[in-house]
Amino acid sequence: MSRPLSFVPPACAHARTLETSRGGFAAIEALPAGDPLGTALMLPGFTGSKEDFNSLLEPVRAAGYRVVAVDGRGQYESAPPAAPGGYAQAELAADVLAQADALGAPVHLLGHSFGGHVARAAVLLDARPFRTLTLMSSGPAEISQGERERAKLLIDALGVMTMQQVWEAMSGMEPMEETPVDGADLHRRWLATDPAQLVAAAGLLTGEPDRVDELAAVRPPLPVHVLSGDEDGIWPPVLLDDMARRLGARRTVVPDAGHSPNTDRPGETAAALLAFWKDHR
Repeated sequence: MSRPLSFVPPACAHARTLETSRGGFAAIEALPAGDPLGTALMLPGFTGSKEDFNSLLEPVRAAGYRVVAVDGRGQYESAPPAAPGGYAQAELAADVLAQADALGAPVHLLGHSFGGHVARAAVLLDARPFRTLTLMSSGPAEISQGERERAKLLIDALGVMTMQQVWEAMSGMEPMEETPVDGADLHRRWLATDPAQLVAAAGLLTGEPDRVDELAAVRPPLPVHVLSGDEDGIWPPVLLDDMARRLGARRTVVPDAGHSPNTDRPGETAAALLAFWKDHR
């Protein structure tokens, strides 16, 4: 489970609703002191939320960028879809296109883990609203075998148990690790997330095809950045190395970081993002 360093936005940021042509999305926004050098749109991963990027907001804002992190449809504080099928990947990709349009495209798009697959799908649907794409700890296809088994267990559990019952079962099997975040915050986020969103996202993660060649074929070419920690077990770094090679992408490996370099090593992660965006203003 994603563990932000804090659920409270830093002083430089504020919570807001991002109104789009496809409805409103819960967001956290940080604005620079002057005219922004660009806008960054950040998409969280599986079981995550916009708060996962809190530790990146101050350094990115201070460097002159506007940053907006969003909860995807049905994640934490964003409402679930009104119609069946709203969690299909194409629908989630269309949400991202609407978010970019509402922010004043083109934007620097970043997707973490599952959010990276959604970001990629958005670019493949229409690359024009994006200045760059950063895939953070997000691999070329489905998650690793061990993680697929865990995801399928979650899908089965949510079919017969409530969110509270699943939380209790997970807590019993895997005690909460030491973290600066109060376990009550994680619990609240879990209960606020639509179980159908978790089931749909888990299904997409366990069945995602390799779409790297499609992304590499986007014309005109979109600058891509593949960023991950050196201890990621969801998609091993060597797999991301190969993906970056196939894309002709910039590759950053953050030392001493796991699947969430944005929370494990926020300073180093922010510096890598800023260096990439500087080259593609």
